[in-house]
Amino acid sequence: MDSLYLTIEEARRGLAEKKYSSHELIQASLDRISALNPKLNAFLTVTAETALAQADEIDAKRLRGDQLSPLAGLPLAVKDVLATRGVRTTAGSKILEQYIPPYTATAVQRLFDAGAIMVGKTNCDEFAMGSSGEWSAYGPTRNPWNTERVPGGSSSGSAAALASGMCLSALGTDTGSSVRQPAGFCNLVGLKPTYGRVSRYGLIAMASSLDQVGIFARTVEDSALILETIAGHDSLDSTSVSKTIFDLKESLKDVPKGLRLGIPKEYFIDGLDPAVETAIRKAIEDLRGLGFTIVDVSLPHTPDALAVYYLIMPAEASSNLARYDGIRYGLSLGDEAKDLIDIYRKTRAAGFGPEPKRRIILGTYVLSSGYYDKYYLKAQKVRSVIIQEYKDIFKTVDCLVTPTSPTVPFVIGERKEDPLQMYLADIFTVSANIVGLPAISIPAGFSDGLPIGLQLIGPHFQEHRLYQVARTYQAATSWHRQYPVG
Repeated sequence: MDSLYLTIEEARRGLAEKKYSSHELIQASLDRISALNPKLNAFLTVTAETALAQADEIDAKRLRGDQLSPLAGLPLAVKDVLATRGVRTTAGSKILEQYIPPYTATAVQRLFDAGAIMVGKTNCDEFAMGSSGEWSAYGPTRNPWNTERVPGGSSSGSAAALASGMCLSALGTDTGSSVRQPAGFCNLVGLKPTYGRVSRYGLIAMASSLDQVGIFARTVEDSALILETIAGHDSLDSTSVSKTIFDLKESLKDVPKGLRLGIPKEYFIDGLDPAVETAIRKAIEDLRGLGFTIVDVSLPHTPDALAVYYLIMPAEASSNLARYDGIRYGLSLGDEAKDLIDIYRKTRAAGFGPEPKRRIILGTYVLSSGYYDKYYLKAQKVRSVIIQEYKDIFKTVDCLVTPTSPTVPFVIGERKEDPLQMYLADIFTVSANIVGLPAISIPAGFSDGLPIGLQLIGPHFQEHRLYQVARTYQAATSWHRQYPVG
């Protein structure tokens, strides 16, 4: 095989028709990783031997005529912030450089149970803290569309791996933008499910009330298949829900007429790249032409969402990262320390990079005596206002249509020394995490060869509605069928 630019359905059909075996499919994935990873730095760990052995087992089952899942024998990439038993899981940090989990994240295990084969663990911003893929302790990931540009973050490796044909699907995590923004930057479909739809067990926590496992795919149909596989209640995660998921495959066949799509004026602001705005406005008109009703709406507290996010997220991160103390697991410099406090200092100084340190300091500050009420508590109160605002708007529209990012992929290094500029990359995406809503980014055009993403945001547990709108747009366009050269 020369390429892995296949959808899951195409690959599954090829296996059924014996055009190739699972072994050949996995080997093609591994060959492409070997050829492209030195340039893109998408994978931190490659599990070649295990993947090929699993492929041989799937081929034997297929030869016997066993009933197999549509995902059986297909190459999957997993963000290195999701635990995998017996396979190194670093969270992109030196403090976990040698960490090998004794368990597997539930979402990953459900894909394994369906026969998907992990070819490796992908690079990410350290502890998922970043919007560009530049904050990994193991070097930046590069965008396959232009290697001088960022692929987005924090799920940078998963996006780059799928966009460059190293795998057929990938898991990421999304705390403020970390699946949708890299999907937009790499011309992929990227879904952040409703909070609680997918178990967070085995996800190395950054901000527990915001984190969610997400999906990278080439098409809406592929994304829906993966969501059906990983969704559902998990007794190991008290925040997961048992709410039944719609039959996504069936729901894609019957899209209701006249769905109302809201266009929030606050998402078309100063600072929005003119090329991005042009592409999104064109996509909105395309949606109108496809029979959707376009409604102008307002979400007045949208400008406050970024400030709320960057108070709540670092506060939760500072609490979650306190467990990395140089004593229980991970990096320890105890032999070089004179007392307990010195162990903490030396281990964290050497193990954490600049972005986790920045967020830990900020989070500790807003939780400290004298500042908790002024910053953290006030942010939570505004969060409640934003939640109600979205509940009210979804009484009048079925979903919202916005840009995914205010810009096209920016140059590596361009914003790294200016954290505030970097944080502004999340301005259109953080609200969905604050409220816990499902949101999806889909390919919607290009500017000078760089991808542009269109974001759809829906009511809680209405992923099927997002998929219906996204699938209708996808069927009428060919953006998702364009691939980077190389």
